[in-house]
Amino acid sequence: MHSEIYLDANATSPILPAAREAAQAALSDTFGNPSSSHGAGLRARALLDDARERARRVIQAGNGRLLFTSGATEGIQTAVLSALCAVRARRAAGLPCGDLLVYGATEHKAVPESLAHWNALLGTGLTLQALPVDGDGRHRLDVLRELMPRTALLCTMAANNETGVVSDLGGIADVLEACGSGALWLVDCVQALGKLPLALERTRIDYAPFSGHKLYAPKGVGMLYVREGAPYTPLICGGGQEAGQRSGTENMAGIAALGAVLRALEEGGTFKTTAQLAAARAPGDGAARRLPDLVFNAPFEHALPTTLNFSVPGMSGKALLDLFDAANLRVSAGSACSAGQAAPSHVLVAMGLPAWRCANAVRLSFGPLADDAFIDAACARIAHCGRALGAAPPPAQCATVDPVVPETGQGSVTALDRDELACFLDRHPGALLLDVREACEHAAGGAQLAGRATRNLPLSRLADEGEWLRDETRPLVFFCRSGKRSAQAARLALAFGQRRVWHLAGGLALLG
Repeated sequence: MHSEIYLDANATSPILPAAREAAQAALSDTFGNPSSSHGAGLRARALLDDARERARRVIQAGNGRLLFTSGATEGIQTAVLSALCAVRARRAAGLPCGDLLVYGATEHKAVPESLAHWNALLGTGLTLQALPVDGDGRHRLDVLRELMPRTALLCTMAANNETGVVSDLGGIADVLEACGSGALWLVDCVQALGKLPLALERTRIDYAPFSGHKLYAPKGVGMLYVREGAPYTPLICGGGQEAGQRSGTENMAGIAALGAVLRALEEGGTFKTTAQLAAARAPGDGAARRLPDLVFNAPFEHALPTTLNFSVPGMSGKALLDLFDAANLRVSAGSACSAGQAAPSHVLVAMGLPAWRCANAVRLSFGPLADDAFIDAACARIAHCGRALGAAPPPAQCATVDPVVPETGQGSVTALDRDELACFLDRHPGALLLDVREACEHAAGGAQLAGRATRNLPLSRLADEGEWLRDETRPLVFFCRSGKRSAQAARLALAFGQRRVWHLAGGLALLG
């Protein structure tokens, strides 16, 4: 239970070993500037050209543009800027142009934010219009047909980052063709690379951004496909790199690493195929069902097999995330939880799901590098979490304790970091180490600090221990997963009369 199992690949992925080696080689050996004409520069240029050609073949870019970027957000910004500059030019020339910027209601926030930003900055005065989705999370094509005559730019995604729902891109293309629309089309392909077949040259798609760190390349590198003939305006101007399409000296280490991932995709044998990924989901489905009354939030027939999004009645997403984290199983809450108040997922809200599912969803995601041994270990760990829930059910609500802290001079809370903890325990061998995670978290994975035994006293029960807290004479050190609940527990101990207490800043997450 001490080894970490990472199931948050839709957020970011680990680095492919070959990609790490390629990046290191670019930093140490092929470090020249690809714009330089000497030997070192020419070697760097060859590496850059090889990565670009591999990218073109993998996504089947045809005669379209393929430029390297810092990631998908830059690609989205560039595409939106290009489209809106074209709209403004058409209007200035008196040519017909739609007045709507249509985007899928479940898009990543980078899309509507970019649309609003450039629409205001360029003064195009278009209206942003969300395209609704149905209960399965797929775009309402009937509504799209109504909107297309007025649409200047359409933005959709190939697959959703929260639910894994795969868009009906063929159906969308049919609507555009049937309407005879001249609208430009941006498709966020971040979650598609390595998981869905891509043949962009045979599609109606005008812009397709990608991000390397979602598929085993480092953060800070991505690419943008632009269909041949689609309008293009550089987001970054300067020295004319990337054939004048994106200035700034290229991130050669990142591009080399992305090139290694593209090589693995092109040659095959490294990543699971689509069929193998579909087969890998079945045991994950079975293991997740060990959680009581679990409900999946997206239909499997329309979703990537690498993504499971679910909710559990009576459990907040934060409580579920804490449970998994206690078992060293890294997942994402499908919604933010701040001060005990869950912000519902805009994706699930758009799908029309019940409020409790929208506010308490959890996402498990893995990449196509996951082998059978990894899947089996993850499933065993998920099943263990289900058993821990049965042995020690969580409280109905997220524990929130925020007592009134005594006036200055009446006591203090001291935060200990990882290095200070060992020194503190050497000075105070009799200190009492209090794990304030909930009982189900403790059951999913106990904890020791510096090899010392600890006592589990959940934050939700701490208020009942006022007399004990008041009378305890040993130094008290509180800890939890992230440091938030331990700080609350320390303040509560002060309120009950302790003169000085300690807590582990950053919690178990920073102990590795």
